Amino acid sequence: MAMAIAKEAWPDLEYPAWQDTALTLQLWTQIIGKIRLSLTPWRNHGWHVPLYITARGLGTSAISARSATFDIEFDFVDHLLVSRRNSGTVHTIELKPMTVASFYGEVMAAMAALDVPVHINLMPNEVPDPIAFDEDDVHASYDAGAVNRFWQVLVQVDRVFRLFQTGFLGKVSPVHFFWGSFDLAVTRFSGRGAPLHPGGVPRLPDRVTREAYSHEVSSAGFWPGSDAYPQAAFYSYAYPEPPGFHTAKVPEEAAFDETLGEFVLPYAAVCGATNPDALLLDFLSTTYAAAADNGGWDRAALECPLGSPGRPRSV
Repeated sequence: MAMAIAKEAWPDLEYPAWQDTALTLQLWTQIIGKIRLSLTPWRNHGWHVPLYITARGLGTSAISARSATFDIEFDFVDHLLVSRRNSGTVHTIELKPMTVASFYGEVMAAMAALDVPVHINLMPNEVPDPIAFDEDDVHASYDAGAVNRFWQVLVQVDRVFRLFQTGFLGKVSPVHFFWGSFDLAVTRFSGRGAPLHPGGVPRLPDRVTREAYSHEVSSAGFWPGSDAYPQAAFYSYAYPEPPGFHTAKVPEEAAFDETLGEFVLPYAAVCGATNPDALLLDFLSTTYAAAADNGGWDRAALECPLGSPGRPRSV
């Protein structure tokens, strides 16, 4: 019975079965993310950029535009893009197979209906062979069932990542969905600065990468796969990577990928586990410990027990 419940909560997510939809959806989320980016003052490490898991999909949270406040949400239950302004105006777009160019046009029409003037950079980030959004008639797939499964996975990952957050007293990021790399991530900081990042991330300005990695981090996340790495997986890395990091002991289902430069735990191992939460937390904890121990973090000052609902932390 425990296995059946786990399989229901953690659905299968085979990248090859929905790869066309995944890339189309990534480009759609980039359009929405760039609206937030274009109107929001810069925050440390790009924390003004991401989307967030909601009870129905992915959303921007509130965005200010002059005297207006609005938000945009991908509803992956009813398969709508919902834009809402504090005046009460609501605009919806049906999520269905359509080109990126058509989606971009409908989104800009929605912003006009909300009286929100906005201009975005039309070139996608962090994807191979980018095509300007308003010219992309190539990507047009939308498998509603696959998108809903992907979101259900994100819901579970977000829940466990949020629990993992509670065991850290130092600076820790929100659980972010980064639309450029199309992954959900959470990052812990040692409190120390880091060497200048060399940059070189494809189709991402070096100044953005260097600001994001201005301080020493242990970062973990989940991505659904890509054409270059066609499987869903969890990852964990350290920047800068301390000596001894990649030889640290982690769950046997995980391994250090020399090409990627990070620990990887296949999603299939988690959704197939008797206790998926425990395996994922073990991966997050051991890879963080590899970064902190080998990097000389002040763990005694930075850590605390995982939180519990309704129970204040002991001090």
